[in-house]
Amino acid sequence: MLAEHDFQKKADLAFEDLKKRLLNLGDAHGFDVEGESGKLEVIFEGPEPAKFVISPNTPIREIWISALSTSFKLGWSETRNAFVLEKTGEDLHAVMSRVVSQQLGAQVTV
Repeated sequence: MLAEHDFQKKADLAFEDLKKRLLNLGDAHGFDVEGESGKLEVIFEGPEPAKFVISPNTPIREIWISALSTSFKLGWSETRNAFVLEKTGEDLHAVMSRVVSQQLGAQVTV
């Protein structure tokens, strides 16, 4: 398990990068992104109202995504140098691409 300081550093970098990507996509696809390094919220007005929450769970060193009535728990992978959903092998960007695409009904890449 990562030390808390290492997890926080990696999570902060991942959140900063994810926020930039989502802000750019939000402008193009009509959704809002709010929050700081501690938590991000992706807010959709349409086609169906929804809110996705992405937050670090520091005690167990995971990033949690609450989206589409599902909780995704991503742990750090040293070999991939990324937060990864163990069940599918998707990294943070792939999971967010999938859930945002499903919400919008159009393929987007985060």
